[in-house]
Amino acid sequence: MSRYVIQRLGFALLALAALVVVVPILLVVATVLVQGIGAVNWEFLTAMPRDGMKAGGILPAIVGTLLLTAGTALVAIPVGVGGAIYLSEYAHDTWWTRAIRLAIVNLAGIPSVVYGLFGLGLFVLFLQFGTSILAGSLTLAIMTLPIIISTAEEALRAVPTEFRTVNASLGGTRWQGIRQVVLPQALPGIITGVILGLLRAAGETAPILFTVAAFYLPSLPQSPFDQTMALPYHLYVISTQVPGMPLQTQYGTALVLLALVLSMNVAATLIRSYFRRQRQW
Repeated sequence: MSRYVIQRLGFALLALAALVVVVPILLVVATVLVQGIGAVNWEFLTAMPRDGMKAGGILPAIVGTLLLTAGTALVAIPVGVGGAIYLSEYAHDTWWTRAIRLAIVNLAGIPSVVYGLFGLGLFVLFLQFGTSILAGSLTLAIMTLPIIISTAEEALRAVPTEFRTVNASLGGTRWQGIRQVVLPQALPGIITGVILGLLRAAGETAPILFTVAAFYLPSLPQSPFDQTMALPYHLYVISTQVPGMPLQTQYGTALVLLALVLSMNVAATLIRSYFRRQRQW
């Protein structure tokens, strides 16, 4: 068999693998869109739920999801990027740093329900934050840290060493080089890791089930120590716990959650593309 035939066969197998991945995703999105678009209107997006959540809107769930995502970002981004800077730019290759990296890899594979139980024990009970936005955000932040640290560290390591060498030759300190040279060049990769972590946090149900999510609230939260509704848990509730819930409402809620996640992804892609165009290598 000639190399040309083998190459064509390889390309065909790769194309088939891509279709196997892409087609089911498109079918899921199309099904949610067709089934749920009829339920999405202005009232659905801006009104409080009523009649046992069979009527009205999902505004508290939307607001709760946004608050939890913002709280997760406020905690996870500084800690995650700071940890990545330490591991990439300051830490030496010792048993301690190898143990840290191994722990990060293992933490990334822990089921989300375990993070929920950890958040319940530490933040809700031990620190007495109660079932609150604060406890839920901290739990989600811990869950997303391994993703942010790993991707940010790889992005920092990908910056050519010559940038650091030139900074040192001009008399700059290591921190000046990191802040003014390395970080701007690694920003596209760091943003990718941040968004991957936040997208996971926005769509999780198990961690918020133990730490923050409420079955039904007639008003919006007023402080970080209040409970809140959230789209993933709300979707679970109306799909399994509310008898007679219209199927269109269930799909409409799923469509809003999907649109929220996709819009975050698109915004991050645009930001990442902008900084990538500014990159000097």
